[in-house]
Amino acid sequence: MTLLTRAGTALAAVLTAAACAASAPGAAAGGPSATTPAVRSAGAPELTGQQPCPGQPDVTCAELTVPLDRSGAVPGTLRLRTAVFGAADAPRGTLLFLTGGPGQPGVPYVQRIRGRLPKALDQYRLVMIDQRGTGGTAVDCPALQKEVGSSDTVAPTPAAVTACAESLGPHRDLYTTGDTVADLEDLRRALGVHSWTLDGVSYGTFTAGQYALTHPQRVRRLVLDSVVPLDGAGVLYEAAFRHAGEVLRAACREQKCGFDPARDLAKVVRRDGNGVGVFNLLVIASIIDPKLNDPRFGILNALHASAEGDPARLDGLVAGFSGPSDEPAADFSSGLHAATLCADSRWPWGDASAPVEGRERALRKAVQRIRPAEVWPFQRETAGAQGIPRTCLPWPSSRPHRPAPGHTLTMPVLLLAGDRDLSTPVRWARDLAATTPRAELVVLEGVGHSTQSRSDAGARAAEAFLLR
Repeated sequence: MTLLTRAGTALAAVLTAAACAASAPGAAAGGPSATTPAVRSAGAPELTGQQPCPGQPDVTCAELTVPLDRSGAVPGTLRLRTAVFGAADAPRGTLLFLTGGPGQPGVPYVQRIRGRLPKALDQYRLVMIDQRGTGGTAVDCPALQKEVGSSDTVAPTPAAVTACAESLGPHRDLYTTGDTVADLEDLRRALGVHSWTLDGVSYGTFTAGQYALTHPQRVRRLVLDSVVPLDGAGVLYEAAFRHAGEVLRAACREQKCGFDPARDLAKVVRRDGNGVGVFNLLVIASIIDPKLNDPRFGILNALHASAEGDPARLDGLVAGFSGPSDEPAADFSSGLHAATLCADSRWPWGDASAPVEGRERALRKAVQRIRPAEVWPFQRETAGAQGIPRTCLPWPSSRPHRPAPGHTLTMPVLLLAGDRDLSTPVRWARDLAATTPRAELVVLEGVGHSTQSRSDAGARAAEAFLLR
């Protein structure tokens, strides 16, 4: 398929390739040194079936078997694919790199991460994992997969959402980030390390942060790239809507466009009621091309032409970026995305256990409380119509993610943010930096989502932090 008929496929590749590695010298207090791996204890989880990864003879692939349901109520296990590159006695220990989504596997991106962080990986052992519900254990919901692919913002039909939830049945409770955190702790024990460094990108920042809050003594340092709020907030995307006007105006200044694209956008979405589609277009395009100057898209000129009465080009772009997806669930699972997102997030109607009846009313009230200036050039109604709340409105009542016991990240933390990022706006990183005592925030100019993968400056900043 071409880029314009389904740009969401490019989005999935970009996001997954964007998580990078992070690790800190020295051991946790009271633990072994970074150069001396801990011995795996009797009865600990194991990595089985170890063999060279296909096409990468110096990378070891294996499987980690974990309980499907740690309460024991639902029998069964999951076999999660893992990949390890580097020696167990690497000078600075082990780096766990977490991809995003939720819905993206990790193992297929080992080679990409090696290429982005070569100096760091001279000093660290790199570990990646296909988190539960991704890759070989992908949650496959065909109708939802076709409608939204890897997009957060395309709104699915209620029928596709409920069909997915019904196909999972009681298993839909078993894909929270808390379940993944427990899997990662099993992985640490299987590797026989006392502590390690975590690097997460996008949703991977949420997973890494939740692990660090749950097991602070196991984390030496943390890289969070393209930050998702650790309290599960942000589902209405107010910060991203407002930031879109700033990104458009910055692009116009650089291109000397001669008009105000933010005002054009405001006019178009109020006239045509296409705010969700335009926002989805901008989010995906800004990941592919943060400065919005790719001539294949011509987004600024398309917006201006539409505002002047010729919507054909913009309408074509919106349709192309929102069209049906043929992305397989193994590459990005929209079903896992829904199950985890609905369990993890903080909703206007409460948590995932809230009854479906009454959610729409609570959402309408929350949207009406948004001040128009907070989301301009978009309308506040767009906040309630985009894909994140529309996915979870009809999702049946289910077990919510259990918040991590800690509230503050206490280890050294590097926060990376692109100033053109519309998927995880820089405000989210600034908010986390303000409440994290040992945080270092690096905002990269002209850069969008997933800074380590899409920007040399982002990758070098991560390496500098890891090698201190």
